[in-house]
Amino acid sequence: MRPLRTAPPASTAFMDLRAREARAAGRPLRKSQRWISYNRIAPSLIRAVLVTEDAAFWSHDGIDLDEIKASIEDSIETGEPPRGASTITQQLAKNLYLSPSRNPTRKLTELYITRRLEASLSKRRILELYLNLIEWGDGIWGCDAAARAYFGVSASDLSPSQAALMAGAIINPRRYSPAHPNARLLRRQAIILRRMGEVTPPSSS
Repeated sequence: MRPLRTAPPASTAFMDLRAREARAAGRPLRKSQRWISYNRIAPSLIRAVLVTEDAAFWSHDGIDLDEIKASIEDSIETGEPPRGASTITQQLAKNLYLSPSRNPTRKLTELYITRRLEASLSKRRILELYLNLIEWGDGIWGCDAAARAYFGVSASDLSPSQAALMAGAIINPRRYSPAHPNARLLRRQAIILRRMGEVTPPSSS
């Protein structure tokens, strides 16, 4: 984990998976990524992503037990499968090191890596890595490449409206395009915009 404190990884397990899928399908491998430091990312994007993915990010230790409990209770009440309750740190652990498999052994490994990330890195660094490494479209990795692909601007210059569209697309970045939002993505954007003032971006610590 120590190298992650100062240097971004050259690749991630999820990037490697997409590369294998492209080779297996005989498709050309696309990879667009531009690293951007945390202090240059638009605060509106940080707020939008926190609202969408992990509103309690700054207060939990990598595992949001309250969200897990709420997910289970909703599942019991509705009869639907539990919704995702992964924190940003858990998502980073999966992206960096793990396969998409949902078997119990993989989940335990994810929790172990999550604890290691929280112990080794600051919250700011965890969020910086997450925003620079997640998939944001076919062959698009990280917020700066996504902002340039969808809006022709750096992630430092995103408007709140653009940030909310990008955050809303994280749920399925190969289906939802911030540049050409469908009705569902526009509804998600409206909800995110209303809630963006409820969270505070992590400090520099």
